[in-house]
Amino acid sequence: MAWDFSTEPEFQEKLDWIRDFVDNTIIPLDLLCEGLDQAQLDELWAPLKYEVKKQGLWAPHLGPEDGGQGMGQMSLALIHEILGRHSLAPEIFGCQGPDSGNAELLAVGATEEQRERWLYPLIRGDVRSTFSMTEPFTASSDPTEMKTRARRDGDEWVINGHKWFASNASVSDFTLLFCITDPEAPPHQRASMIVVPRGTPGMTVVRDVGSMAHPHTAEPGQLFDRIGGHSEVLYEDCRVPLDHIIGAPGEGFLLSQKRLGGGRIHHAMRCIGQAQYAFEMMCERAVSRTTKGKPLGKMQMVQDMIAISYTELETARLIVLRAAWTMDQRGDHGSKSRTEISMIKYHVPKLTLDIIDRAIQIHGALGYTTDMPLEQMYRQGRALRIADGADEVHKQAMARQVLKDVQPVEGWPSEHLPTRRAAAQQRFGAQVDAVRARR
Repeated sequence: MAWDFSTEPEFQEKLDWIRDFVDNTIIPLDLLCEGLDQAQLDELWAPLKYEVKKQGLWAPHLGPEDGGQGMGQMSLALIHEILGRHSLAPEIFGCQGPDSGNAELLAVGATEEQRERWLYPLIRGDVRSTFSMTEPFTASSDPTEMKTRARRDGDEWVINGHKWFASNASVSDFTLLFCITDPEAPPHQRASMIVVPRGTPGMTVVRDVGSMAHPHTAEPGQLFDRIGGHSEVLYEDCRVPLDHIIGAPGEGFLLSQKRLGGGRIHHAMRCIGQAQYAFEMMCERAVSRTTKGKPLGKMQMVQDMIAISYTELETARLIVLRAAWTMDQRGDHGSKSRTEISMIKYHVPKLTLDIIDRAIQIHGALGYTTDMPLEQMYRQGRALRIADGADEVHKQAMARQVLKDVQPVEGWPSEHLPTRRAAAQQRFGAQVDAVRARR
């Protein structure tokens, strides 16, 4: 089946509006927001979100029955490429992580009562949410090793465990908690997804962990009071009602995969948007800055960086759009497109960092300063080589999928080398001998 990445004229008009809105409204406003707390930011952002809703572009990742726009992965990929130009843009369009992935999980797993309580307020932007899987003392690349436990006691779940990198937990209204409910079950049927509302007794947000993206002093009790924190959370005999489980007990792995497939495509396209933005700054610098009487763009080493960056951008965009197109064609949440998704998840973030790094290099000392956004882009981008699965995990997954249907051969060293001569002689020898005889 031939790939088709064409864009309808009506949709291209929407993309053009998004690009103008991001570059000329969102980015300039955010430049003035230093030091504001979350309540002040929400007040500033509300009119912007209203404009997005008027354009019919709010929450494009969910279907109309859930309050979204029902766009396919191809359309979402093109939107997220533009939103990737600034870290705030997804928030203004109602498709920021972890809320967008949590909404997708609730959409496929929640009962109608749960949808009314958590999904619909989330998709309207009335509340915020957290997805909590990672733990400080277990290898998070293997969720089967998670230790946080929810034990059934009467009509309640009693939760005990230790999580961190629970995004936005210090300011969110509820957490989707990945925890073990049946330690004796097969490894991928032990975990469940349970909603823990903010303020539930026994749930303690210890701190927001400082990171490259948010280099605050990470002292116990320090919270960022705005979105973007990665929280450390303790659960000590934390009790929630039994009806706070999403889906059936043991479906935690299944539900977590429902939220990750499309999300990884959106992450990758946002990376491309970041890389494109850095590339534009790189090119501007190359034609504007002179040395030895010539623009930097006349220097062969600078030309090399620009040529490599342009090629990487175009190839990255192609493989991500192919992954999005594949998901649309197969009509799944990523389980049938694992190879394509693993490939973009490990390849695109690294490529993005390389392009941003070249942009910093071409800007010299200026690129290293906070006068330019490049240093912040680099710090934020580094997380994606770890988040949603480390690069190495995705390489392993991709290799397993590629090798899955390859059959071993007898003999040495390969059926692709002349060791197949005897079989060829038996099948075609007479024909070849006849041709030789006619010469």
